[in-house]
Amino acid sequence: MTASPSHAADRLRDHPAFLLFWISRVASALAFQMLGVAVGWLIYALTGSAVALGLVGLAQFLPILLLTLLAGHAADTLDRRRIVLACQALAAFTLALLALGIAREAAGIVAIYAAVTMIGACRAFEHPTMAALLPRLVPGPVLPRALAVSSSAMQMATIAGPAAGGFAYVLGPTVPLAGAAACYACAALAMAAIRHVHAPTRAAGGGGPRLRTLLQGLAFIRAHPVVLGSISLDLFAVLLGGVTALLPIFAHDILHVGAEGLGALRAAPAVGAVLMSVVLARVPLDRRVGAKMFAAVAAFGLATVVFSLSRSFGLSLGALFVLGAADNVSVVIRSSLVQLSTPDEMRGRVSAVNSLFVGTSNQLGEFESGMAAALLGPVGAGVLGGIGTLLVALAWTRLFPGLLRVDRMPARETRRG
Repeated sequence: MTASPSHAADRLRDHPAFLLFWISRVASALAFQMLGVAVGWLIYALTGSAVALGLVGLAQFLPILLLTLLAGHAADTLDRRRIVLACQALAAFTLALLALGIAREAAGIVAIYAAVTMIGACRAFEHPTMAALLPRLVPGPVLPRALAVSSSAMQMATIAGPAAGGFAYVLGPTVPLAGAAACYACAALAMAAIRHVHAPTRAAGGGGPRLRTLLQGLAFIRAHPVVLGSISLDLFAVLLGGVTALLPIFAHDILHVGAEGLGALRAAPAVGAVLMSVVLARVPLDRRVGAKMFAAVAAFGLATVVFSLSRSFGLSLGALFVLGAADNVSVVIRSSLVQLSTPDEMRGRVSAVNSLFVGTSNQLGEFESGMAAALLGPVGAGVLGGIGTLLVALAWTRLFPGLLRVDRMPARETRRG
């Protein structure tokens, strides 16, 4: 029986494990966003190169590419809580070492890229495992609401993280890096407090990480066109339209707002996303969800074009605000379609493939943006990316008409136990 919206909200608040999960996700996202501001500004200050900024995204993406299928198998065959805990603890240790090395002037660009690569490896396991863990913490009928609330947690951290990182950078790069390490440590403590919720069986993984087992997540997505369409639409939209990697250039060379302004620019999309998450938590997406996803992607592309052409700090913040709100609608719809369409014993592998697509769009998108900016300049790269996003949305209406016609979220109960 499906709970009413008010009862659904009460059930979320009554689940201590979900609250701890929420805290862990907030702290982890806060750490990653602080790291992003510190590394972006530090790399650009040291090199003045758009290519060097793009390589930060590549350093994060390569571990995701290499480890995703293994991470998905691990999430379906091992204790998900312990995997997340290990990743967050390792990330905290890595950033603590980097902060110490920079404080002693013993760490240069190579050490920064190495640390970013290690964080990418941790996230390759952490993200799909957390995605697979969440449906075990709440009743199935309220999973879309839980996903919206969980998304708002990440977005709130994405507001506070860049702002805190930007202002902390005034005191030197060591301060935001040490703060990020502390946040990862807090995330690990919250995850450690969650009671055991996943008892994997040998059947889930078929006894070992054989190639056929690792590829089952890909096979599942390929066999479900609506899921494939939603994931690939999000991938290409953010891959082409993402401007995150270029924000240090816009802040330094175009808008002239410094590290504090960079923090505000990084936070603006999250402000829009959080406000949209609040709306979606109160008014769930229950009709014409496919059309709404396409509209959100189109709005994302238009906002990217406006931001790229803007020379006003206020207009730039507004464009990024709209961009973040639109992206949140797309994320919630995609996450709900994936999680509600996937049986629990497959969630780790499917979430891992989904995480690979997201990592491709975000981290590889940053690399693409850096390379495009080196050739076309940051403005040209941003405008071209936004137009490309609009064209992708148009093309996907033809390639995946079933996604466009989706009216409601899948109603099937997939949670076990």
